[in-house]
Amino acid sequence: MVRITEQLVRKRAEHNELLIGTLEEVSLHQEDIERIEHIGNWCRELKILLLQSNLIPRLENLHRLKRLEYLNVAINNIERIENLESLESLRKLDLTLNFIGELTSVDSLRGNYNLRELFLTGNPCTDYPGYREYVVTVLPQLEQLDGKEVTRGERLRAAKVFPGLRARIVQLEAQHRIERDEQRVRVARQLDEQETSVADCDDDEQRKVTEFWEQKSEHCPETRIQMAKFSKRAAEKERQSEDQKQTEQYKRRPRKLFADCGRPYSLNEPKLDFDFRDEADRFELELHLYRFLDTSLVDVDAQPRYVRVTVKGKIFQLALQHEIQPDRATCQRSMTTGHLLIVMPILNPEQVMPIAQKSAPKTARTIADKLIGAVDVRTICSSADGRDEGIPDLI
Repeated sequence: MVRITEQLVRKRAEHNELLIGTLEEVSLHQEDIERIEHIGNWCRELKILLLQSNLIPRLENLHRLKRLEYLNVAINNIERIENLESLESLRKLDLTLNFIGELTSVDSLRGNYNLRELFLTGNPCTDYPGYREYVVTVLPQLEQLDGKEVTRGERLRAAKVFPGLRARIVQLEAQHRIERDEQRVRVARQLDEQETSVADCDDDEQRKVTEFWEQKSEHCPETRIQMAKFSKRAAEKERQSEDQKQTEQYKRRPRKLFADCGRPYSLNEPKLDFDFRDEADRFELELHLYRFLDTSLVDVDAQPRYVRVTVKGKIFQLALQHEIQPDRATCQRSMTTGHLLIVMPILNPEQVMPIAQKSAPKTARTIADKLIGAVDVRTICSSADGRDEGIPDLI
């Protein structure tokens, strides 16, 4: 049984920033919901409530939705119109393809003075003779019934035949209830037989499902519930099969990050979009991470020839054309978009090891040029500090 939970409502409230207290429109269709609950307490500002294609058997717990203008419960298991008197703002009600056989339950909508459109197409009550005349007379506020405009002349003609029409409708409803009770017993017996026949096919799941869908069944709420169960089972089986295929695929093809020669490969396992900019002095990699992904699930590793980002165990690796300076690389994440920006300065060998200027070698000619000039004999043997003590005179 699928129930309406807070998590489910917030999931469908993305257009309202996940806030359910101020939610004005919510769509809970095709969720196999079997009961209406909690909506009236959590979302009192609702104006549009879409619950079509579920398994709801009864209208209930909607009395707090004073601002609700449109209620869609088409393709459900509803058999009676009830508990809608408090929806004073209700303008449109869609009950298409349900199992409403009690046409007199339409009388409960008399107090909904704002009701303008009503859809009952596909219900057993629409087969009753005088169905449209009865509804038009009981609900004078209606402007459209089953998508067709209600004219003033039609309303006057329906009012003339209404007294005798109601008695006939009551008789048809009593007959429908008897047939419905017999149908419940008959369908319960058929479902037991189907379960027994299906249980005999334990060795082949596909044969079991095929046999169920090929069996004849009656159009009733019980059959619709059984079909939903088998559809859900088939969906789960298909999902498990897909997961198993992906697991086998990963096992068959092991992850390879480097070539045999040591050259890094480029790969994108998480299937993320990215922008790569090659500037004159740096590389810039902008990785489009999911906006609400927790940063603790992301790991960045910058190496001289490649950069690697691990997102929830899946690797994004990009090989670089030039060497970078890993110790100077920076990583930032946008709080608005969730994108990850990695800036990697390119390694310039001239900045790391500057080339020294080589001086011209001294040649014999250069030394000779420095020795050109007059020679003073008196200074040949003089000391470096200009003192002559201890030096004998020339003879």
